[in-house]
Amino acid sequence: MKKFIMEKDFLEIFPDAKIGILVCRGIDNHIKDENRYADYLAEAQIEAAKHITNPEFTENPIIRTWRDVFYKFKTKKGARCSIEALLKRVSKGGEIGCINPLVDIYNGISLKYGVPVGGEDIDKFQGDNRLTVADGSEEFITYGSDKSEPPYPGEVVYKDDAGAICRCFNWRESVRTMLTEDTVNAFMCIETVAGERDDVLDAALDELKALIEKELGGMVEKHILTKDCPEVIIAE
Repeated sequence: MKKFIMEKDFLEIFPDAKIGILVCRGIDNHIKDENRYADYLAEAQIEAAKHITNPEFTENPIIRTWRDVFYKFKTKKGARCSIEALLKRVSKGGEIGCINPLVDIYNGISLKYGVPVGGEDIDKFQGDNRLTVADGSEEFITYGSDKSEPPYPGEVVYKDDAGAICRCFNWRESVRTMLTEDTVNAFMCIETVAGERDDVLDAALDELKALIEKELGGMVEKHILTKDCPEVIIAE
């Protein structure tokens, strides 16, 4: 049995955090059409413009909120929330390219709702997936690298028994657990920390769930974790 757990040390920093979880079982994430999600992502980028109306990029509410979040724990210099990275690219006229169906779908949801969305392959977790504070010894190799770059002590991370899964909250993920075309069982998460975006979290989770079921099949379970309900079983 594997669980996802928001641990006490994380909740001491972010007591109002709500993490939306989708547990996807038996999906088909193979690319059948290289251009299948290009229009979907293009439309999502147009919608994303509503989140960056202030010409001073860092003063847009979503960006400001997550900048303030990252100031509350030790981070690698230059690390930014995943939604900031997407919106920055959109603001500069860049395009969000296709990767694989599940990643394309969740990038579209992230852009549309202005929330960080991530996903990992459950079958590659070793033990429980824990949202916690790093001790600095965790193995971590990211995409495009061949050497381990462990998180800092005190950095907020997702990790399992083998090391860090994602560093700096939602900044950069490990190649070890990343979603691929061969992923069959996926862990998806949408993060809020300030307690003011409950309606957005719920709507984003529902649309993501519906799209995964429609496009990739399988069974998808929805959960929202809080300090009062900080863990859920993700695999038997």
